[in-house]
Amino acid sequence: MPRLKSPKNKGSDYERELAAYFTSRLGIAINRAPMSGGGAINTNLPGADLVGLPNLHIEAKRVEALRLHEAMAQATAAIAKSKSRDIPCVINRRNRQATQDSFVILRLSDFTTIYAHYLRDLGHRIGQDGGERNGH
Repeated sequence: MPRLKSPKNKGSDYERELAAYFTSRLGIAINRAPMSGGGAINTNLPGADLVGLPNLHIEAKRVEALRLHEAMAQATAAIAKSKSRDIPCVINRRNRQATQDSFVILRLSDFTTIYAHYLRDLGHRIGQDGGERNGH
């Protein structure tokens, strides 16, 4: 009978998997935050699970039943406590799911900001309010 991993070990392994995935896809060094199991280097200074992703606060969750609102609240509270302007981002995968098939959860307002930048990079004309201005 295979030995079951503890939730803490599964979470730590997932954070390492995500760091490796981001590093390979983006070409920048992404690392698991030291002692990120509680989301903090010490209990008074909350931090993201991964470091090296500018402007993103990553909350990695490897669970079968994600408590979405609680996970986003955890990321948002950590950002508020640190007084950063990072975008809270929850990334989740289930057992037997490939890392690249993980779900990324963002607030709609943050998603549209990111997507507007992406569209601009593709040459679309996006208005001040984010609305596209080339007839669509």
